[in-house]
Amino acid sequence: MARDYYEILGVERTVDAAGLKSAYRKLAMQHHPDRNGGCEEAMARFKEISEAYSVLSDEQKRAAYDRFGHAGVNGGGGNPFGQGGAGFADVNDIFSQVFGEAFGDVFGGRTGRSQAGPRRGSDLRYDLEITLEQAYKGADVEIAVPTTAACETCEGSGAKPGTKPVTCTTCQGAGRVRTANGFFQVERTCPRCGGQGQMIAEPCGTCHGHGQVRKNRKLQLKVPAGVDDGSRIRLSGEGDAGQRGGPRGDLYVFISVTPHELFERDNLDLLVTVPVPMTVAALGGEIDAPCLVSDACDGRCKQPVTVPAGAQTGKTVRIKGKGMPHLNGRQRGDLVVELFVETPTDLTPHQKELLQELAASLGESQTPRNTSFAGKAKRFWADILGETAQ
Repeated sequence: MARDYYEILGVERTVDAAGLKSAYRKLAMQHHPDRNGGCEEAMARFKEISEAYSVLSDEQKRAAYDRFGHAGVNGGGGNPFGQGGAGFADVNDIFSQVFGEAFGDVFGGRTGRSQAGPRRGSDLRYDLEITLEQAYKGADVEIAVPTTAACETCEGSGAKPGTKPVTCTTCQGAGRVRTANGFFQVERTCPRCGGQGQMIAEPCGTCHGHGQVRKNRKLQLKVPAGVDDGSRIRLSGEGDAGQRGGPRGDLYVFISVTPHELFERDNLDLLVTVPVPMTVAALGGEIDAPCLVSDACDGRCKQPVTVPAGAQTGKTVRIKGKGMPHLNGRQRGDLVVELFVETPTDLTPHQKELLQELAASLGESQTPRNTSFAGKAKRFWADILGETAQ
C-alpha cells in the first residue's frame, strides 16, 4: 500500500505552501542520490519524496488527493517517473520551482542559453596622475590605453580571410553539452569550443584565431576642475572590444593628484604656511602668500595677507573663495594661510644692542603668555612633588 504523502514529507495536512516547500527542500537535499553515492535506498526515498511534493504542491491534485487518496491523482498510485504516472514527468521541474532555475539546469539537464552570441568587451582601468594645478584649473590630457581591438585582417572573426568559422561538432553550435551522471544529466560548457558554439578551422595569421589584437589607443580626456585624489572618470565604450560584434566595454580613469611642494588640500580648502618676519608679526603689516593661478586670483599667483599686530606662530588667516573649485558647482573653498614667525639670525653687534634695549624696555610684556604658562608649570611640578602650589 502506498504511503501517505503528508507522512512522507513529515508535515500536517493543514500545512501551507511555504511549509510544504521548506519540508521538501530539506528532505530532497538530504536524500539526493548524488549526495549519497548513488545509493539505491536513497534513490527510492528521493523518488518517493519528489512524488509526494509533485502532488501536494499542485492545488488541484492536492484537493483530489485529500478527497480520494492516491486513486484521485494517479489511478491507484504509481511512480511519477514511470510510464503510467500522472505526476511530474521531469524532476527538473520541481528543482526549478524549489531551488531556482540554475539549480534545475544542473540536475535536470535543462538546455542553457548558448554563449555563441555577441559578447560585451571587458571594462578597463587606467591610473592617471595629475598636478594640483591641473586639478585646480582642469586640463585636457592625452592618454594611451592598452586595449583589445577587432582584428582588421579577419574583421574580428578569427578565421583566415576567405574562410569562416565552422559549427562545433561536439555541441552542434549550442555551446553546451550534456553528460549523464547516474540518474541525472549534467549540462556544462562545451570543452571543445569553450562555449563559443563555433570553431576556427583556419585561424587568421594576424590574431591567431582570437579575432582581436592588443594595441594602444590614444584618447583625449577632459579632466574637470576640482577633481580630487581618488576621483573616477568613466568613458563609455572605450574599453576592450566586444567579441563577435558585441559592444565595447567602458574605461574607468582613476585620478591621483601628486603632492604639492607648497599647498595641502583639505576638501575644498588650500592650506599654505608662510614665514613672517618678527617685526611684521609684532607691529602688524602685510605679506604676500602664494595662490594657484586662476580667474579667481585675477591672473596673479600672489595673494596679499594682512598680519595683525602681535601675531604668533600658528595664527591662521582665511581668505574666502581662493581655494579649490567644487567639482559640480560654482562654490569655491578658502585659502588658509598659517603664519610662521621667524626669529632673525646672524645679527650684527649693533643689531644685538638694539634688541637688548628693546627687551629691557619691554620687560615682561614681551612674553604675554609667560604668566599663564608659569602658573600652569608651577601647579604641574607641585602635583609631581606632592606639594601645594603657592
